[in-house]
Order: sequence, then structure tokens, then C-alpha cells
Amino acid sequence: MGSNKTIDSELQGAGSKLGLEIWCVENLHLVSVPQSSQGKFFSGSAYVVLHTALLKSGALQHDIHYWLGKDANEVDSAIASDKTLELDAALGSQSVQYKEVQGQETGKFLSYFKPCIIPVEGVYSSGQVKSKNPDYETRLLTCKGDRVVHVKEVPFARSSLNHRDVFILDTSSKIFQFSGCNSSIQERAKALEVVQYIKENKHKGECEVATIEDGKFVGDAEVGEFWNFFGGYAPIPRDPPSAQPPQTLAVKLFWITLQGKFTQSGSGRLKRAMLESNKCYMLDGDIQIFVWMGRITSITERKTSISAAEDFLRAQERSVNTHLAFLTEGSETTIFKSYFDDWPQTVEPKLYEEGREKVAAMFKHTGFDVTELPDEDDKLHIDCSGTLKVWRVNNGKLSPVSVVDQRKLYSGDCYTVQYIYSANGREERLFYIWLGNSSSTEDRADAISLTSVIVDSTKGEPVLARIVENKEPSQFFMIFQTLIMFKGGMGSRYKSLIAEKGIDDATYDDKKTALFRVQGTNRNNMQAVQVDQVSRSLNSSYCYILKAEGCIFTWLGNLSTAQDHDLLNGMLDFINPTWQPISIREGSEPDVFWDALGGKTEYPKEKEIKRFIEDPHLFVCTFTEEIFSYTQDDLTTEDVLILDCYTEIFVWVGNNSAVKSMQQALSIGLAFLKKDVLEECLSMDTPTYVVKEGHEPPFFTYFFAWDTSKANMLGNSFERKLAILKGQTQKLEAPVRNSPVAYSKETTPNGLRRPSPMPNGSRRSSPTPNGLRRPSPAPSGSRRPSPTPNGLTRRQSLDSYTLRSASPTFSKTEFSGVNARRFSSPPVPRMIPSASSPDVRRTDNKLVSASSSEGVEPLLSKDSGPKKELVNYPYDRVKVNSSIPVPDIDITKREAYLSEEEFQEKLAMSKRAFYQLPRWKQNKLKMSLHLF
Repeated sequence: MGSNKTIDSELQGAGSKLGLEIWCVENLHLVSVPQSSQGKFFSGSAYVVLHTALLKSGALQHDIHYWLGKDANEVDSAIASDKTLELDAALGSQSVQYKEVQGQETGKFLSYFKPCIIPVEGVYSSGQVKSKNPDYETRLLTCKGDRVVHVKEVPFARSSLNHRDVFILDTSSKIFQFSGCNSSIQERAKALEVVQYIKENKHKGECEVATIEDGKFVGDAEVGEFWNFFGGYAPIPRDPPSAQPPQTLAVKLFWITLQGKFTQSGSGRLKRAMLESNKCYMLDGDIQIFVWMGRITSITERKTSISAAEDFLRAQERSVNTHLAFLTEGSETTIFKSYFDDWPQTVEPKLYEEGREKVAAMFKHTGFDVTELPDEDDKLHIDCSGTLKVWRVNNGKLSPVSVVDQRKLYSGDCYTVQYIYSANGREERLFYIWLGNSSSTEDRADAISLTSVIVDSTKGEPVLARIVENKEPSQFFMIFQTLIMFKGGMGSRYKSLIAEKGIDDATYDDKKTALFRVQGTNRNNMQAVQVDQVSRSLNSSYCYILKAEGCIFTWLGNLSTAQDHDLLNGMLDFINPTWQPISIREGSEPDVFWDALGGKTEYPKEKEIKRFIEDPHLFVCTFTEEIFSYTQDDLTTEDVLILDCYTEIFVWVGNNSAVKSMQQALSIGLAFLKKDVLEECLSMDTPTYVVKEGHEPPFFTYFFAWDTSKANMLGNSFERKLAILKGQTQKLEAPVRNSPVAYSKETTPNGLRRPSPMPNGSRRSSPTPNGLRRPSPAPSGSRRPSPTPNGLTRRQSLDSYTLRSASPTFSKTEFSGVNARRFSSPPVPRMIPSASSPDVRRTDNKLVSASSSEGVEPLLSKDSGPKKELVNYPYDRVKVNSSIPVPDIDITKREAYLSEEEFQEKLAMSKRAFYQLPRWKQNKLKMSLHLF
């Protein structure tokens, strides 16, 4: 491909900073559009738009669009197309390029300019001077789209109005929104965002807003005022019948010759082998057309192919909704690959450890000895010192598991786990459905249906999660803190299943040889997992416990760390402190060790490398529509949305959606996993959460810049947006809910009841055994003080869960002692958050904006509020790899020392906007600029 010497000088250095870069064709040359003018497009011009994003893998992702105004001439349009190819070549020919036509832009393109773009008549001029006090021109605009809005100016006449669409009449003193009776609630809500945009940008926030309902014309002064602009009221004619959707054409693949001629290469389901690296092809997918360019084709060949594809579209008179995209070999999109039956599922490895090592090296360069960086997976989003209760599914009922057995799960069984924790001054509930790999189909179905009924019947809209053995999220382990996962099962269906199949019962007992892999991150997050007692189950990255006849071995893999060895010791203390194991290092095993495993065979000896977690994606319930550059405002109350985080997915259910049960929502999540929209090879066992609107947990809101006041509003999406626009949010705010009562004296076994309150408000702790471990830290990282001399602060509850009358009746199980020789431990008390705890949330729920003073910038905390005043320093002195670093600065807030001007220059946004981003996005941006 071409070198930088052949690249337009305006494009030199493009793509080196995150965010948007825009150029316009002016006098046959590209000129850069200043940031102050970005988002303002002239219908007589052609533009090139580059969007650069930093992925979690550390790689930069480039998307290039060329936008053609409806009045742009052919020469300028051709130049924009050619410059797009040049820019792609300068960026390594790995970007995806899109053709954007005014009024038919892709959702991805419009997501860069939320809430909308409103093209302006005329031609862009880099030297144009803003006119002073022009007469305000009244305009009529139409808004279409439930999630991204296409705004188009239409003739200012009554004949432009219809019943399908939403219209905005923008006058000098007032903005009217007219909603056709056949328009959707979401479309009306999105149009209000456009009204807000016009009010702030065209009227400087100083104008009135009125909303007009189609068909309402009596007794409303604003309705009469609206119709007066059209010369008085007159009925709007009926909308013509909706046109029948055109018949979908069969997919076809064409080879594009050097002369721009088309030769059909295939149709229907295609094969990857049809694409050759020295040729260009056009894939005709009806409403989406792709030009695929082999990696060893020239720019001239590519230009010829793109021009031929554009001519093909014009000659075919395709729908205006047909989109055209250009792909270089190696940058294929998911949609493109979906047309091929045998597209390789290999994914370029994005190594997690490599990125972490780079960050560690940055810290070390500044004089900090960082041997272990915190793992993003291990970050606490909720308090993990709450109350735990476990049920086992048995013959269609949920049987409570005794306290001494709550931290033991069996692969042949299914469980329901209820976890109650404190957040925002109230009790929150999280339910897990844990499905063992060897469990029966009947137990799995019962686990889902029974738990769904509990959750549907519980006050407070708990979160429900479906997880499968060996795919547990880290938060599940942190809640249990210490967990043993055994082979076999205790349920009757498991026993029946193995009897039918003639399989030996693998359930652990003292007489059997058993091998356990020890894993985790610290003493408050450690697990022992029983694996097949054969040598191929070993892995050099782990430590193991082998319980053989007459002796106990601990095996330390050569790649295991000091932290792994500490976990091993902690697990031994938990299982049986009296054991005296024989410790052996990998490579020095005695014969008796291998004999217990059935002989020595090969096993994995390479270090396990963790992949980067992919960037999250938000989808509409239909799965085919992705919401790009998503924000909290995209969670509309009428919808069901899927947040795909690769290692887990969330099904978000709006209060006004058609989905009313947890089981129905879980089914939607499983359907999404099966469809695998992004072709990520998603497992059907991927953890799936169901989250109800207004009750979003911190581990969901983490992916958004979350505003609690928006989450607590009532009404449909249109009513909410209107209340925000008119400053009447208080009228639509939902009342703060009280903590549901989950415990009663009558249903709590003796000795495990909640301690009675002391005069000072604290609670007495029940006597508990000595020797138990410390509680896990709260999300802030601080530990709770121990209320008793023996250091106990956690309490596991066996009290029955109080349900509404519609809830099912569970079988009662008597709790008996457990053989002390089996894996067991004393009950671990947990602190129970009080149901009468005061609500400590702020009543306004607003972010505190950052203020600045001359020469000094505030250090911004999580909520954008000033923490302390900081002196400004230049970027070259605060970056990680600075040759003249400023001493004694807060290395976690390097960006806060930049002036407002330099902050805007480097991060392409204000400090206020930056600190409203989710924390993971903040860190990504900082890493790209060596500020983290």
C-alpha cells in the first residue's frame, strides 16, 4: 500500500488522538474542520469523518465515514471517497469505511453527534464569518427514529404534516413539538432531545417549549398558537397505506475487474475461499452492500472498485436505505462474515497480561515498585460482607442447605443462592441460579422456574443471575469468600440419573481418592475445585491438594506464585486445620503420588494467559440493532435491552416493556447467547443477569455514567424527557423504597436470630467459634472493625425467606450435625444490614460540577465534585514517562493537574465530561496518553 509520502498533508498524523477528526472538501482540497464547528454539516459539501476509539485490548479502532450532502457536487463527492481510501492506507488499511448520504446516515455515524445532526443549507467555508443578529428563520423539521434520530427540514406548510412522524416547529420565541398519532413513544422522546438541542444551541436556552398531540385542538391555547402558524386548523389527511417491504434479494458475490466490470462469483451461502487477496469483490446483501478489497490490491484498484459499486447502486435504483461499506482484508465486520458458512472463528489473541505488564512498567518508571496490579475482574462493586442463604433443588422443591454446608456445592446438583447486601442505605437482593455440570435436565428447569417465582414475588425487584459451573463470575466467588466444589451430588435426581446410566457415584467421601485444584486471588476469595484424579488434571500454574489413602499431598506447580501458596495454606486451614500434608514441588513427586493418580502422563505446563475483556455492546431485544456510543438515556422504559460484556451479559427490562417475568427475561438472554450476534463464540453457559429498571446494581451501572435521579423517574420515556426539559423532574420521581422485611423471629432458628439492638444502635454478636478468617473488605477497600474479641463480623443466616402470599411453599428440612471428618467448617457469622437503616442518599441526586479558579484546578472525585485545589502543570511533566516529572503528585489523578485548555486539547473533552464517563473508559483514555 501507499506510504505517507502519498498521503494528503491534511491527513498526516490523523488517528493519533481519540475521538473525532473531521475534514471538508473545499476548493478541491481537504481542510480541517475545527472542533467548534464539528457536528454542523452543510448540505452542499462533502466531508471525511474519522472516529478513533481505544479498545480494552489496548488497540486503536478507526472508523472512517465520508458524508455527502444532498447538494454536494460529483467532484467533491469523488474527492471525499478517494481521501477516505488514502486515510485508510495511512492508518494501516485496517479501518472500516462507510458511505453516508444526507438523511440516510448509519446509526454508528449519528451516534458521534448525539442527539442529532441538522444539516444547514449552503456550502462550508473555512473563512466564513458568523453573521450578526440575523433574522430568525422559522423552520419545520421532521424527526424519525426510535433510537437514533434522522432530522430533516421539510417545507414549512400544513401539507408536510402527517400522522406517522414527529415534527418540530422552530420559531424565534417558541419551539413546538407535534407528535403524529401513529408515532411511537420512543420516537416522541427522542424528538424531545432534538428540541432540547435546538433550545440550547439556537436559542441559548431562552425560549418556551410546547408539545402538541395530533388530534387535540379544543381548549388549549398552545394548540391554537401552533395552528396559527399554518393559517388555522385543518384536518390532516389520512396516511397512505404502508408500502409493502420489497422482497429480499438473494445474496450475491461479484468479482470487480480492473475495468470496473462485475463477474458473479457466488450466491446464497458463500465460502471464504471465494475471496482472493489480489482481487476486489462486491457482496450484495440487498440493504447492505460491501466492497471487499484484498490486502495486496493497489489503491487504484480499490478506487475503481468503489466507483463501480456506487455506479451499480445508482443503476439498480436501490432503496435510499441501502448502505455501502468498504472493507480491507482482515478488517471484516461481523455482518459481513455472517454471509459466509465457513468463516474462520479464530480470534486474534489480545493478551491481558501483556497490557498489565506495560502498565506495571509505567509505574516502575516513576519509581514505584509494582509487582502486582489489581485485576479488573476482582474489583468489588458491592459489599461482600452481607447475608447468604443457599437452597438445593431436590424433587421439584427448594431445600435449605445448612450453614455448615453452605460453602459446598456439588456438580450433580442445582442451587438457588440469595445474597442480601447493603447499598445506598437500604437492603438489596441478588439471586443466583447455580447449575452443576452433571445436574439433571429436570433439576435445571426446576431451579430456573422456582427461583424466578421467588424473585417475581419479592419486594424490591432483586437481580437474578443464571450461572453454570466453571463459568462463575468473580463476584459470585467473592460473595462466598471460601467455596469448595465437589464432584457428584446429594439430590435424589442425581442418584437416579447415575443409576439409570450405570455410572459410579462420584460424590466425595473420606474413603475415596480426591484431587482438588486451589484457585482464587486472596484469603477472601478462594476456591477448591474437585477435578478428575488423574495426572492430566494438573497444571503448572496452580497448586493442588491430593487426598489419597492414608496421606495428604499438596502439589505446588512451577508457575504458581507466593500468593497461590498462601491460598493453598488458607484452604487447608479451612478444610481441616489438623491435617499434616506432605508438600511436594512439581518435578520432585514420589512414586506414591503418581500411583494415586493412576500413573504419570502429560499435563499443561505453560502459563495460562488471560484475554482482555472485550468492550461492552448494547443491543435492542431484536438482537439485530446495536446502539452505538450508548449512554444511560438509551435505556428506554418501553424496551428490553442486552448489554453484552463478553464474559457476562445483562438483560435490562424496562418497567413499561412487555416482559413481566424473570423467566421470560432469562429466555431472552439465552436466545441472545445462541444467536451470538458479534460472533464472539459466546458460550451458552455465559453468566446471564436480569436487571429491572430502577433497581440497577452497581456492577451494571459501572458500564454507564450513571445518574440516579433519572433511574428513579416514573412515566413513559416521553413523559420523563418532557419533565426534564421543563424542569419538573420532582413530579415524576419515584418514592424511595424501603427495605423489604426478610426475616421474622418465628422463622429464624434458635441461635441464629438477629441480635437485639443495644441502646447505642449496635447489635450484640452471638457467641461463635474462634479461628475464623477476617471479613472481606467493603468496596472502598477498608475493613469493618471486629465487634467481638474473636474477630467475627460476618453472619450467615438460616432464617426462612418471607414471601408474598403468591409465593410457593418450600419443604422444611431439619438440620443435623455433619461428620467432622468430612470437609466442613463452623458457621461464619455475617453482619445483617438493618431494615430500618436510614436512607443516606442525597435528595437531589445530582453531580457536583467542577469549578475552577485562576491558575488552580480542583481535583475531581468520582462524582465530579472538587476534592482539593491543585496547581496546574504542563502535560510533559505529569505524564508517566516524563523526563522531568513533577514530584509528590497524586499519580492516580495525573490528568487533574492539566489546565482546562490542555485537558481539552489532549483528551478532546472537558474535565466535566471526562469525569462523567465510566471509570473503565477514564482509565482507557488515560493509558493512551501515558497518564495512567
